[in-house]
Amino acid sequence: MKKYCLAVDLNDDPELIAEYEKWHKKENAWPEITKSITDSGITNMEIHRTGNRLFMIMETDDQFSFEHKAAMDNSNQKVQEWEQLMWKFQQPLPWAKEGEKWVLMDKIFEL
Repeated sequence: MKKYCLAVDLNDDPELIAEYEKWHKKENAWPEITKSITDSGITNMEIHRTGNRLFMIMETDDQFSFEHKAAMDNSNQKVQEWEQLMWKFQQPLPWAKEGEKWVLMDKIFEL
């Protein structure tokens, strides 16, 4: 198992943040999106929020790669629809690369 942590910001608008959280409730999840997540080798995913900053924890199997996940996502029309919808709420971190949404975080401490 591997673990990755990523971050992205939401637009700092309480109504948009509430709508973003609504889309991420289990009863509103798009089954095609959850299937694409698990099919890519992600075994567990959590998203946490403080203010307008999101923090994602992904646990993956040993075959997972970001390149393979990106290729799968690019060829999946439903994932592309979801990503387009999510851009309504999200904004890149100031240090993100062009077109980069979620930014991989560096682990700096472990007990």
